[in-house]
Amino acid sequence: MVAVVQDLLPEREARMTGDGAALFGRGTSFPVRIGTDGRVAWSTGDANIRESIRTILLTDPGERIMLPDFGGGLRTFLFEPNTPATHALMEDRIMRALRRWEPRITVTGVSVLEDADEPEQANVTIAYELVATARTDQLDLAVRLTG
Repeated sequence: MVAVVQDLLPEREARMTGDGAALFGRGTSFPVRIGTDGRVAWSTGDANIRESIRTILLTDPGERIMLPDFGGGLRTFLFEPNTPATHALMEDRIMRALRRWEPRITVTGVSVLEDADEPEQANVTIAYELVATARTDQLDLAVRLTG
């Protein structure tokens, strides 16, 4: 299956002092990859939160057997028209999913706009604050809409 969402910003290194894993946890990198030691790579700090956000949004509810409600279901918009009505539905879905499944952040805003150069693409900007440090950040995603 072709990925319908991609991160528009390059992965950032943790920009905090101290141990990012202790503050924000750590998890398997997403997408899953092999580290330099030949084992599954881990992500910590900012990267872990960004990957978690992407995992939540790319997972369809019902996809995880033990957590049937988990996910944001952005892929369900694949064949929807790129209109303000669709954008409003996407914004609502993103806000609800992140509020429920990512307790390390507080979502401060979600914006979905049609891409000026790609009429079948919507650009999503998610602004959030890290609960542990009150530092703000944002994640930009491109979502394919082919309706």
